[in-house]
Amino acid sequence: MAARTAFATALAGLGEDAPLPVTARLFAQAGVPVFPCAPGGKNPLTEHGFHDATTSPGQVESWWRRFPAANIGMPTGAASGVVVVDVDVHGVNGYDAFRQARRAGLVNGWEALVRSPTGGLHVYYPASLASEQPSWQAGRVGIDFRGDRGYIIVPPSRRIIDGETSLYRLASLSPTPGRALDASALRTFLDPPRPPRRLPERGSSAGRTDPLKLAKWLGGEHTDRNHKLFWASCVLAEEGVPYRDALDAMLTVSQPDFGQREIARTVASGYKRIHVDTPRPREAGTARAGPVHDLDAIPEGHVPSRGLR
Repeated sequence: MAARTAFATALAGLGEDAPLPVTARLFAQAGVPVFPCAPGGKNPLTEHGFHDATTSPGQVESWWRRFPAANIGMPTGAASGVVVVDVDVHGVNGYDAFRQARRAGLVNGWEALVRSPTGGLHVYYPASLASEQPSWQAGRVGIDFRGDRGYIIVPPSRRIIDGETSLYRLASLSPTPGRALDASALRTFLDPPRPPRRLPERGSSAGRTDPLKLAKWLGGEHTDRNHKLFWASCVLAEEGVPYRDALDAMLTVSQPDFGQREIARTVASGYKRIHVDTPRPREAGTARAGPVHDLDAIPEGHVPSRGLR
C-alpha cells in the first residue's frame, strides 16, 4: 500500500506556531531537504539557492542559528518527492482555472493544501517516479507548477505584506496517500498550444510592433491590466520583438498596484506561450496582498487541519 510522502508525514505533525528553526530541523530529520530564504520573503539566502537544500540536521541547525527568522524553502520535484500546483490571485484569479481542471478530473490525488499569505493555494502531490516533471507557468490563467528545478516556501513560513505578517498555513491533509499528477496534461488543458505563426522576414517592418507604444497604451489602462499585458506580450513574441526589449518597455508601466514582479512574470508567461526557451523573469519587488478567497476549491471529503482560520 502506498504511503504518504515524507513531506506530508512531517507536515501532519507540525503546529502552525512552531518556531521556524525547530520546524526546519524536523523537516530535515524526516528526510525533506530544506534551505533558508529571506525572512518575510522568498529569495534564497544560500549561494546556490535550492541546489543547496539538504537533509543534514547539522547544516540546517547552522543555517537557522545564523538566520533564526529565515523562511523555509524546499526544492520541488524528485529532490523532495513532491510537486505543487500554485493557484495565484495576482491579477488573474487562478481559482477559476483550478475549478475547471478539477471538474475535468485533472487535479485529483492531492496530499496537502496550504493557504499562501496572499490568499492563493498550494496543492501538493507526490512527484512522479516515472519521468521528470519540469516547472512551468500558465500566467494567463493564474496557475504555476512547481516541479523539477523549482522550489516552494513551506509552512509555517511567513510573508510581510503591507507591514503585516501573514503565515503559510496548512489548510487540509488528505485522509489517504496522494497520487502523482499528470502535469503535462494539466498544462495542455490550462494553456493549449497554439499553431506556429510565421514571423516577419528579417529587415521587414511589416507586422512588427513597437513595445514602447504598447507600454504607453497599457499605462493608460486601469482595468484587466494583467490580461492586456499578457495579450501584448504574446503579440510582441509573435512579431519577433526580443524578450528583453519587451520586458524593459513593459516595466515602465510599473505602478504601486501593478508591480514589477507581476509584470515580469506576465511578460515571461506570454513569451513562454510562443517561445518555450524564454528566460525566467527576474524578481522585482514584493507582490501586493490579493483578495482572500474561501477554500471552495477543496474537493469533498477533505480533513481540515487543526486551528484552521
